Amino acid sequence: MDTPDWKKMNNLIPAIIQDKSTREVLMLGYMTTEALDVTISSKKVTFYSRSKDRLWTKGEVSGNKLIIKDMYLDCDVDALIIMVEALGPTCHEGEISCFKTELGNSLFVLNQLEDIILNRFNSNKTIVAKTPAEAIAAAKKLTEEAGETSIAAVTNDGRVISESADLIFHLIVLLKFMDLSINDVTNELKARMD
Repeated sequence: MDTPDWKKMNNLIPAIIQDKSTREVLMLGYMTTEALDVTISSKKVTFYSRSKDRLWTKGEVSGNKLIIKDMYLDCDVDALIIMVEALGPTCHEGEISCFKTELGNSLFVLNQLEDIILNRFNSNKTIVAKTPAEAIAAAKKLTEEAGETSIAAVTNDGRVISESADLIFHLIVLLKFMDLSINDVTNELKARMD
């Protein structure tokens, strides 16, 4: 990465934070040279707070850290895009993004559902598969839900949305049992678009 042109913006550069998986813009912050150095060395996004006149690492209070995956300077070397894995909602209001967009809210629901399934998976309180026999049952349930979704589509009985939701739920259950995630699936889909 080239060196940012710190003089253009009085030793501050804007840093656009973008989710690496969904490509949604999560927030905008500002960095000094020190904030950028800490960000690079820690792999956690650290900003310069203009109101508090200090460095702050995103998630230092909430735990919702931003883990760096890639970083790019723009063509004028006076702004950054930082691709991250968000460990929870980015916005202080509990939203995935500080920008209110339909994309983020609809895609984030899959990650939220995955977290709920994983928590239930680990809590012994759920239908989520834990043993090989239960994994086979989960695979059978996924096949059943795929059939019900297909039938709903062919018969046009008004259930295609609810059956599709069941199908996605049981797909995520099976993925979690195999220590995979919905992001693995979306990454595969993205790779196929290249």
